[in-house]
Amino acid sequence: MKNNFWKKLKSPILALAPMAGVTDSAFRQICQENGADVVYSEMANVSALFFNPKKTLELVRFNSKKEKNYVVQLFGKNPKHFAVATKIITEKVKPHGIDINFGCPAKKVFGHGSGCALMPQKKLAREIISAVLSNTNLPVSIKIRAGIGDTNALEFIKNVSDLNFQAVMVHGRTYEGKFTSQVDFDLVAEIKKIIPTKIVLANGGITTPEIGAEILQNYPSLDGLGIARGTFGQPWIFQQIKDLIQKGKYKKYSFSKIKKIMLKHAELLWGDKQEKGMFEVRKHLAWYVKGFPGASEIRQKLVLVKNPTEIKKILKEIK
Repeated sequence: MKNNFWKKLKSPILALAPMAGVTDSAFRQICQENGADVVYSEMANVSALFFNPKKTLELVRFNSKKEKNYVVQLFGKNPKHFAVATKIITEKVKPHGIDINFGCPAKKVFGHGSGCALMPQKKLAREIISAVLSNTNLPVSIKIRAGIGDTNALEFIKNVSDLNFQAVMVHGRTYEGKFTSQVDFDLVAEIKKIIPTKIVLANGGITTPEIGAEILQNYPSLDGLGIARGTFGQPWIFQQIKDLIQKGKYKKYSFSKIKKIMLKHAELLWGDKQEKGMFEVRKHLAWYVKGFPGASEIRQKLVLVKNPTEIKKILKEIK
């Protein structure tokens, strides 16, 4: 296996979990600058890569000089498509790892028979993991949910535990629980017992440094965390969790520092995607200013920006 970065990481590992429309190169760089150890791409459709790879390859490209421990996540349901897509990603994108999505509950993905819909299909799940493993020399990981219907994550992991994937990120809610039910971290810890030599990351409901640190303290066997929505407007949550664990406290970011991060994020997006990037950065800008005095008025201005210069001017006016 080529350069298994998972084995070189120190615990706790803090990863930026994959999110469609969010975890692009600019955001991944911002998160890594603020403490993320591993970063995942947006979900890439293996069938799109199989039939017409150009657009999807654009989606998952990365800055090899600035992004470390970068993992491309694949979703789909056809093992043959997974095999071809894996080979394409390995040869043309050259990331540091490849991940298979068995956990997405989104209607568009689930309705297609992908994501969490694959968990009850034991034979197919094994075929997909095997197809990926057979077509790359990169470390392979998987992302799952606590369960769906009569299938729970423990059964799923037992079914594939002998396969040579290196890590698993477990969202501690079931498919039925979506993003709002109680997160079952006890179950995630049980999974670590089944696969003690593999990396196990807990995911779901980690929205503050305190929650992240508490999970790691309560479940010391876990190797780390995967953080998704908890990064919205606070990509520095990774560093704050590390500081809380190591020093017992963390610094809150001043609005002055947040403004610098906002501008850098916008500049990275502009450099990468120009006008399209300015459309995509608007949601991030709204998340960054949430909770600040006059946030509503600031948001109204920021959602109309057309370039980083306009953003800089608006931010300069904010005291």
